[in-house]
This record gives sequence, structure tokens and C-alpha cells, in this order.
Amino acid sequence: MALPRAARTQRRTRIQEAKEEQILEAALEVFSLHGFRGATVDQIAEVAGMSKPNLLYYFRTKEAMHRSLITRVLDTWLDPLREFDAEGNPVSEIRSYIRRKLEMARDFPRESRLFANEILQGAPNIEDELKGPLKSLVDEKAEVIRAWAKAGKIAKCDPYHLIFSIWSTTQHYADFDVQVRAVLGQDQAGEGRFEDAARFLEQLFLSGLHVSE
Repeated sequence: MALPRAARTQRRTRIQEAKEEQILEAALEVFSLHGFRGATVDQIAEVAGMSKPNLLYYFRTKEAMHRSLITRVLDTWLDPLREFDAEGNPVSEIRSYIRRKLEMARDFPRESRLFANEILQGAPNIEDELKGPLKSLVDEKAEVIRAWAKAGKIAKCDPYHLIFSIWSTTQHYADFDVQVRAVLGQDQAGEGRFEDAARFLEQLFLSGLHVSE
């Protein structure tokens, strides 16, 4: 993970840590709105409410801020998959995973857009993480799904495409939120849309896998 300059040069105080979080919060706002290429250090400094020289004391470049954010987001994004329990009931595990991913789409839309933009640009900042820790984790959980299928607990399926499908259907509600709300209309576009989505996706995936309670 890319460390802020202050973290590399001296032991950070609480004030310095707070400043770094202030900068990263501003950077997240700017990157999620304008993308990496469209964002500038001046914009981030303005949103953070500090001078550009002060900001650059903590993060020397726009790339350093982006790298720190995208690494943090990837780690957060993987938490629900890490909790996928081989010893658990497939119904409970898959349902929980779907719901946690939808909760993240609801609670972290800016982070989702930041991650999506990184992937669309070819993942220049996280390619090693995708090919390393991410792939290893997905490989591990794919074996869990295969074991469930082999034991007759779910129908045979390609575990990778199952995971990809859950990713794409849940993150749609963050990355295409404006479209979702526009199509649903005012009556259905409230916070209840996430519960509606959860119930539908549970039915879609669990029925498709023929999981027995």
C-alpha cells in the first residue's frame, strides 16, 4: 500500500493522521466525480479546504493519493468474500454474500465508482493485487463452491462466473445508481430499492443453483 509522505518521514501524530484522512476523503470525492485523469491536485486541495503546498506535504502526487485510496477500497471490497464460510450452509452463505455486496453498493457508491474507473482504465495501480491476492482469494472460494456442488448441496456451476455474476449484479446499483433511480421512478427509487434488489437476486441465484434449505 502506498504510504503518505508524512508516514514515511516521521511517526505520525493524531493531527497528521486526521489530515491524511481529510485529504483522502476529498480525493475520493474528486476522483469519483471526475476520474483519475480528470481530477487535479488543485481540485482535491480545494475540497479538502487546505492549500496545495500543505496537501503535497502529505501526498506528493495525485498518483499517491489515488493509489492509497484504490488499495484501501480493494481491501474493503474483498471483506465479504473473505467471510464466505466453507463450513456454512450454502443458502445462508450465498444470501449473506449477496446482501453484503448490496449493502456496500448502497453505503459506498463513490468507492465503487472509483474501483470501476480503475478497472476500465486497465487497472494500472492494482494489476498486481488483482493477479495476486484477489485471484488467490477467488480461487479459494471457487473451491468452496465446487465442494458444495460435489456434495450435492447446489447444482453444478462454474464458480468463477457465479462470483463474477454476483459482483456485476450487485455493484450495478452503485455504478449505475442514476439510471436505476430514473427507470424505477420516484415511487420505487427510495432506500427500499436495495431490499427489493436483494430479494430478487436471492431468488435469481438460489433458484438457479437449486439450493436446498
